[in-house]
Amino acid sequence: MIGEESAASGVAGMRERIVGAAYDLFTRRGVRDVGINELISSSGVAKATFYRHFASKDELVLAFLEKRDQVWTVNAIMGEARLRAGTPEQQLLAIFDVFTDWFHRTDFEACSFINVLLEMGASHPLGRASIDYLARIRGHVKQLADEAGLQRTDDFSRSWHILMKGSIISAAEGDLDAAQRARKLASWLIEDHRA
Repeated sequence: MIGEESAASGVAGMRERIVGAAYDLFTRRGVRDVGINELISSSGVAKATFYRHFASKDELVLAFLEKRDQVWTVNAIMGEARLRAGTPEQQLLAIFDVFTDWFHRTDFEACSFINVLLEMGASHPLGRASIDYLARIRGHVKQLADEAGLQRTDDFSRSWHILMKGSIISAAEGDLDAAQRARKLASWLIEDHRA
């Protein structure tokens, strides 16, 4: 039994090593720019081991997107926004404070979901997966809006998400204060959706 547990953790460890290497490469350079051989080399596994865990690069990209959602969206953005503010309304606004810190980091890489969507297109399976993850972000925003007692929260979350995505694109263009500009617009949006 102990040998089986050790083998299972070794298999999971190899998979995580591959996903970890992909995470670093894909967030910095995008999906298309990174080849299979570089992924294998960076993860330090044999080619056979790589293909035992991922039959294709697309499968690995899907695992990367799943990890990005948990690490970045859930923990770094939404989790940090909830920690920074006491009320749901303040937590919504704190998203842009988290963004401000992110935009000023030297390793700012924009949004992986937007990047993959633009690289692959909306009809590609990876583009569709990115659209689904972007919808999950809207879901987090809608949940906070519901908790805040705002009205028309589906409409609100779509408008809010436009501010989020727009500020990310503006920061990628070099406007490192884009999140604070979006935060001002966000305050008006909250007022427009109050009960």
